[in-house]
Amino acid sequence: MSTHSSGNPSMAIVVPMFNERAGAAACVESICEALRHLPGRTKLIVVDDGSVDGTADVLARLAATHSALECVTHVRNRGYGAALRSGVDVAIRNGCDYVLFMDSDLTNSPADIPRFYREMVRGADVIKATRYHRGGAIQGVPLRREIVSRVGAWIARRLFRIGVSDCTNGFRAVRTDILSRLRLRETKFPIIVEELYCCVFAAERFAEVPVVLTNRNAGLRSTSFAYRPSVYWRYLRYALLACLRVPPKGRLAS
Repeated sequence: MSTHSSGNPSMAIVVPMFNERAGAAACVESICEALRHLPGRTKLIVVDDGSVDGTADVLARLAATHSALECVTHVRNRGYGAALRSGVDVAIRNGCDYVLFMDSDLTNSPADIPRFYREMVRGADVIKATRYHRGGAIQGVPLRREIVSRVGAWIARRLFRIGVSDCTNGFRAVRTDILSRLRLRETKFPIIVEELYCCVFAAERFAEVPVVLTNRNAGLRSTSFAYRPSVYWRYLRYALLACLRVPPKGRLAS
């Protein structure tokens, strides 16, 4: 594994957005404020994934006043996974040591970013946020969603067996040199588990940080995550492959 050249690793935060005009400014400003207090070189990469509600205009105005912000635009909506890959490409070009993935709705607090950074300094390869370990919690989330999430996390934890209690959490950080080797194919939310499956074979040190997940603000659009059996299977199959230690053929660069 490559290591950063000093005690202060550099980090890019990648945030996908789709029709998030109402919350874009709050997201960017709160993340940039958190980054100002970190010692290493930092960057915020927002990927506008084909928004049609004026999100791009808001981001353009924000980029004029926030030097840490870089915006990437997809002409059409290509999906969560494609947005993350575009953000990772920018992070690689900028030579960042780590990429931290966040959602734009602030259901995970930017105040938790320093917790990730401390694990980066300690040399972790993959850092997952956890809602289900000491210090983590879920607040204000509908009961059905919480039950689905808890059951999924319980199953994934026992299949992955890497000491991570919240394998399905999308609030996570990965070394950029590892991400550069991954050939991820998922275009939607299952990329989170596909990525972790590949990291089982590409990473050595896993860590987790406790976070409190909250519900989306009522003024934002509804979540686009679909609670359907076909979606659950797309998550579960990667956990099964990891459990059986089936190498990710074609998903890792040689």
